[in-house]
Parts: sequence; structure tokens; C-alpha cells
Amino acid sequence: MSGFVEKPEPLQVPGLVHLHTGKVRELYQNEAGDLVMVASDRTSAFDWVLPTEIPDKGRVLTQLSLWWFDQLADLVPHHVLSTELPAGAPADWVGRTLTCKSLRMVPVECVARGYLTGSGLLEYRESRTVCGLALPEGLVDGSELPAPIFTPATKAAVGEHDENVSYEEVARQVGADTAAQLRQATLAVYGRARDIARARGIILADTKFEFGFDGDTLVIADEVLTPDSSRFWPADRWQPGRAQPSYDKQFVRDWLTSAESGWDRASEQPPPPLPQHIVDATRAKYVEAYERLTGARWT
Repeated sequence: MSGFVEKPEPLQVPGLVHLHTGKVRELYQNEAGDLVMVASDRTSAFDWVLPTEIPDKGRVLTQLSLWWFDQLADLVPHHVLSTELPAGAPADWVGRTLTCKSLRMVPVECVARGYLTGSGLLEYRESRTVCGLALPEGLVDGSELPAPIFTPATKAAVGEHDENVSYEEVARQVGADTAAQLRQATLAVYGRARDIARARGIILADTKFEFGFDGDTLVIADEVLTPDSSRFWPADRWQPGRAQPSYDKQFVRDWLTSAESGWDRASEQPPPPLPQHIVDATRAKYVEAYERLTGARWT
């Protein structure tokens, strides 16, 4: 069992039609047919959307995505039309709301990996492959790969887990031309972002993107290169052979699996609320990631 511990009721705003409640974002459509995406402060772990929010998280995700969209604009166009608050929207939406093009979305999570960890590490230990791609012997948790790889996944509904698939399966589902475009764009964006992050003392271990089509043009959508969609590691603490310290919600995962939480992940019971010290530590990591990457002070 998984999903929302407490599913929120979407806010009704004049002129906007609510379309979907995601793990973090609420999706609306305005009268012009554009999408209005609002990033909440919700957080998820182990396929559960938790009952405790992380203050400012939605704004950090939104502002960091906007910064990255600017860094990547010459590689692939993005979906953002405006950051202005829609008429009648609540003040709390400031800084967390984007009006975006309505795209024909490709139902694939486009994952780029430059380092071995997570689900890729589990597969590698069993078969020396990741998504069917053969890798050399001797790699360990946190090893840098010989070259970045494209390891797509199916996009799951809230409460379900994305499943890694082969490139051939993506080509079968969306067509060979689209699959090739996805792989090329994913690796190009990862390469640019990896170099930018590295210059700021951060390793971009892996990341996932979503793409859609505006006519015949491939466009990057949703969030991009945030601590929710990427693994960022401090470069000066990187040590292959162990789990790496990370700029993300690892504090949340670690607490949920600790004796202190009292939660059994294998049970059908929802996770408990987060204690304040975990909330504070998680918020601090998101803010630190924003500040180190952008060079700007979070206010």
C-alpha cells in the first residue's frame, strides 16, 4: 500500500480548472488552455506522500528549475510561459507557480546516470547491467561510470514505483525517432548540468527529465535538476564504496527507516509525521543546494 497519507483538497481558483494532484504539484488549466503548475511543500518517500510539509520546498524547486532552464536554453527549449501569479490566486502561490505550454507529453521518465547508485546499483549487482546496458566489472556504490548512460523508466501514478526499462522498450512504445531524440536530449542536458555543478563543487550523480512535444519540437517540461529529481553529492565528500552524503530528502528516508520513527516499511500502515528536526534539516539541504548551484542567497 502507498500513495497519499492525507490527500489534499485542491484549491479552487476562478478562471482555473483543476486537472491533477501529483506528489508535489497541483496542475490547473487556464482559460487560454495553458497549464498552471503549482509546486507545494509536500514531500514523498518510499512511494508515500507524507503528512508533513517541508517549508519553502516548492519555491526552492520552482526557482531552481527556472535557473536551470536558463542555463540549458540553447540545448532544448522549455515549457515556461510566465512566472506571473494568475489573477485571483492566493498569495502563497508566489514563487511556486509557473504558467506553461500545454505539450503532448512523452510517457517516459528520461534518466541520465553518470554514477552508479540507487536502483541502477541493485541491477548491476545482479547482472552487471543497468537497463540492459553492460557495465564493467568492479564498480561499487558511488562509482563514476566510464560515460553517462541513458536509463529510461516508465512513468508511474502516485503511490506506484517507476520501473526501469530498456532503450529498445522505449523505442517500441514511442517510436524509434522519438526514442533517439529523448536519449540525445537527456545526455546533452545531463552533460551540461554535470559540468556546471562540478564547477560549484557538486557531483550530479543522476537525474530524470520529462519531455513533451510542441508540434514537432521536443520541449523539456515539469521540474529540472532539483533535489527532488536528481542526486547531488558534495564533491569533497565523495567516496565510492558507500552511500554518499546528498543534497536531498535523505534525512527523511533515513528517519523513516530508523527505530525512532517506529514505522515498518513492509507494513500497510502509512508513515508517521516527521519530527521538527528532520523537517529543519531537510529544508536546510534544499536551500544549500539552491545556493551552491546558483550562487544566489535564498531569501
